[in-house]
Amino acid sequence: MTRTSAVSLIRSRSLSGVAEYAYAATAPAGSRLIFLAGACPLDEHGGTVAVGDYAGQAAQAVANLRTALADAGASVEDVINTRVLVASARQEDLVAAWQVVRDAFGDHDVPSTLMGVTVLGYADQLVEIEAVAAVLDEPEPEGPACPPSA
Repeated sequence: MTRTSAVSLIRSRSLSGVAEYAYAATAPAGSRLIFLAGACPLDEHGGTVAVGDYAGQAAQAVANLRTALADAGASVEDVINTRVLVASARQEDLVAAWQVVRDAFGDHDVPSTLMGVTVLGYADQLVEIEAVAAVLDEPEPEGPACPPSA
């Protein structure tokens, strides 16, 4: 099966251009939606990495998000929405995590929500990234027909 991205980003001319993301995104009927659990800053053994480092944890969460997307047959370019959770009440901590996520998505600046929260689920965890992706799965093109045998 081949995969085609289904995501169309919508940038509003009626809203401020300050935001570093599209204000909306769509996917056509028939696309396969992929709902990803929050990507956490865990290593392959389940340990929290970059303890005390918002940017470092965001980078590991992005790497884990990429892996989960690949396992589901998608990539970052197929993400239609994200929610970035940061365990802090300090805006500069949220911005440190956000900048890593924003840079990872590049020109594919999907609608996103950045939130400061009280606590996250793992010991020493500071960042978590939720995402939804959309893809169009198309059947493999059939090869050339075999000529009839004589």
